[in-house]
Amino acid sequence: MQYVLDFTSTLEAWPELLLGLWRTLVLTMWGGAIGLSGGLCLAVFRSSTNSALRIPSKAFIEVVRNTPLLVQVFFIFFGLPSLGLRMGPDTGAVLALGLNAAAYFAEIMRAGIQSVPKGQREAAYALGLNPTQAFLLVVLKPALSAVYPALTSQVIMLFLGTSIVSSISAVELTSTAQEVQAATFRTFEAYFVITFIYLGLSIALSFVLRRVGYRVFSFSTVRR
Repeated sequence: MQYVLDFTSTLEAWPELLLGLWRTLVLTMWGGAIGLSGGLCLAVFRSSTNSALRIPSKAFIEVVRNTPLLVQVFFIFFGLPSLGLRMGPDTGAVLALGLNAAAYFAEIMRAGIQSVPKGQREAAYALGLNPTQAFLLVVLKPALSAVYPALTSQVIMLFLGTSIVSSISAVELTSTAQEVQAATFRTFEAYFVITFIYLGLSIALSFVLRRVGYRVFSFSTVRR
């Protein structure tokens, strides 16, 4: 029997798919916020000479970077309740995505921080700036500029990684496609449509992030 393509029922579910896409963007936004802020802290701790900060941060980064995201999602959503820490699917999804992203952002930012010549910090200290002021005013922007392309790539990976949280019934684009497929029995059509949604949004998000980099950093850095 030859399979006949029919996108009618799948496309009729566009309100559900649009809601799923919106939830995916929300998960990306919150996961990215946690990842960037947590990653910056981890990068600073990882670069510290204080072993009480450096060793735990290094351990966290290594554990997260060397275990699957799906296992981390299951650990947070199914494992932590055994310790009395219960949370809903959306909260668990945001926490898992944010912590996972933080580990990767941390290593990227650490590389950027280490790329800044020590002479710039010494010059900042000579001008009377304390270590915090020197980091925020002298080190941070050049560090982010050096690794901005890698950060944007990681944001795209975070956006695509939101599909994994469908495994804990968090509402996003992939879980919505699963519901559409179950209701219409049009498996190929449902996943074909969301494949191109992910593709289109990834390209659009990459373009937007490049434009942001164009505004904030030098053009040559963004095009690197």
